[in-house]
Amino acid sequence: MTTRPKARKFRVRRPAASASASGAGAERAGAAAAGGASLSGEVQSPAEVAAAEEVEAIRREGLTGRQLRMARRVAQRHGIAATSDHDAVRQLRARGIDPFQPSRMLELVVPGERRPDASGAGPGAAESLPQVRETPAETTERSPADRRAEEITRIQRDIARRRRRKLALLLTRLAFFVFLPTFVAGWYFFVMATPMYATKSEFLILKSDSGASAAGGLLSGTQFATNQDSIAVQSYLESKDAMVRLDADEGFRAHFAQPWIDPIQRLEPDASTEDAYALYSRNVNLGYDPTEGVIRMEVTAADPEVSARFSRALLSYAEERVDNLSQRKRENQVADAERALEEAEAARREAQQRLVRLQQEGAVLDPEGRIAALRSQINNIEMQIQDKQLELAALQDNPRPNAARLEGVRGDIRRLETLLEQVNAQMTEATTSQGSLAALASQIQLAQADVTTRDMMLQSALESLEQARRDANSQTRYLTTSVRPLPPEDPSYPRAVENTLLAFLVFSGIYLMISLTASILREQVSS
Repeated sequence: MTTRPKARKFRVRRPAASASASGAGAERAGAAAAGGASLSGEVQSPAEVAAAEEVEAIRREGLTGRQLRMARRVAQRHGIAATSDHDAVRQLRARGIDPFQPSRMLELVVPGERRPDASGAGPGAAESLPQVRETPAETTERSPADRRAEEITRIQRDIARRRRRKLALLLTRLAFFVFLPTFVAGWYFFVMATPMYATKSEFLILKSDSGASAAGGLLSGTQFATNQDSIAVQSYLESKDAMVRLDADEGFRAHFAQPWIDPIQRLEPDASTEDAYALYSRNVNLGYDPTEGVIRMEVTAADPEVSARFSRALLSYAEERVDNLSQRKRENQVADAERALEEAEAARREAQQRLVRLQQEGAVLDPEGRIAALRSQINNIEMQIQDKQLELAALQDNPRPNAARLEGVRGDIRRLETLLEQVNAQMTEATTSQGSLAALASQIQLAQADVTTRDMMLQSALESLEQARRDANSQTRYLTTSVRPLPPEDPSYPRAVENTLLAFLVFSGIYLMISLTASILREQVSS
């Protein structure tokens, strides 16, 4: 492929009368150069070469599609027949016309003139075409760098104008949604808000460690021993019950319903109990520290003396509640032990009465001793019978025994056997009025065993009662105040600077969230 040598440029000055003809020739030359319709072997004129180079330079400028469309509309408005958008830019610049000026509808309609036809011929065509002023070639032809710099400057100005407009809109929104509410909040805190005085106090609940067991003594000196009691007292002081009692004793609602308190912190005279409790929750703050076991209380009021009085009243309520909690627990334990002791005493008394009744019903007060005596008599009688039997046997061994003596021994044996039968009958046979001595002795032994058992149960009940009393004493709770409530000298609220900064941060966060949400929704809708 052969390269065509670059043609040299020639500047030719033409008279003003032939300006339109030279312009038409230049347009035809540019069209032929841009369209690439030159015949092979045909030598282009210097004007055609210059037009082709200018079009190529315009292409290298990197104009946007919007700029090319604007140049085409401007060329159509001025009646310039351009072969392409870049050629329209070239011809407009050659005539000294800004190819990127915005088109307005009023400029498209010119009174008293008629637009030329497509060929540019017709009556009045010369008057409708823009008059080209004769300018030197040096001034009409600018370098691409200057044109590029001019376009960049125009774009930068447009961007700066848009930025200023967006910044103005942003400042307007910030002023309406952030600065104005913050100013109103600051004006309230610095000017309108009624000074409030906060009385601070600290108290803790302790447990008596007297008589504590080995297992319970591990936690008796720590805050875990009274953790539940502290939480219960805190819940009571934060409850509606405490608010109602404080109102009845100290006039809580009447204090905050005074007319000189600002409307936001003032309680209406006909306010409901729920509104009063909401105000109570805002002005009475309690915090429990489980690591130290300390309850911190802050009571806020419009007068320092009233604030201290409210705090002292709440402390008395807390102390009463602690006493009630521990007292009920102690009373329950001791009452159970006392009831068990009474039952053991009654059972022991009944067993003793039964034993006495058995002893009174029998003829012998001591059946055991009577039985032992009878057994001793039976043994003695049996031994005497054995002796008499031996004596009888000895007499019978004699060949000529003494009959009188023999008969006497036999009579003694018969009398001893009769006596033995009578003694055995006393032990085994029942009489008409009472049972046998063996049955009576058995009943008395059972009654004595029952009395012994009841004695042991009574002793155990006594020990249980003593233990319950010791446990009750060890479970005694009492409230001690480490920091007593004193009336403050300076108001604690409102904290104007901190509250104003907090209001600014809150309103800024709300505005930021709304802006981000709106941007995300707009992006989702437009995508």
